[in-house]
Amino acid sequence: MNGERILLVDDEDEFAQLLSERLESRGLRVDTAGNGLEALDKVKKGDFDVVVLDMVMPVMDGIETLERLREERPELQIILLTGHATVEKGVQAIKLGAADFLEKPADIDALMEKIRTAKVKKTLLVEKRMKGTIDDILGSKSW
Repeated sequence: MNGERILLVDDEDEFAQLLSERLESRGLRVDTAGNGLEALDKVKKGDFDVVVLDMVMPVMDGIETLERLREERPELQIILLTGHATVEKGVQAIKLGAADFLEKPADIDALMEKIRTAKVKKTLLVEKRMKGTIDDILGSKSW
């Protein structure tokens, strides 16, 4: 990994701080948000490779936040993290475009692997979109 930018969204400050420190010690650049609205604001202003998103939060839950983040940045990879996992919520999250779904407390090595996989997927999506844009530009020229 090469300093990937991660947005960690969790309303439990102590948990977010601890996980942020653990991810940073592995070379990631981590920003945090305490709720879905704050996460949307940060995504609009910054460029993140992966969002690690809590499922149960006040203001806006993880599913609604996931939907709004995907509308804002379709290539953004989102890993849902929750202490209140259900199979139904996991399936719903994946159908809505989540890259993955983990239960708290997540094993840091498993989370790092999911972040690596999500980063690769985002890179491929961005490259595909850029290639399409370049092809459109070249196709519109009459040379």
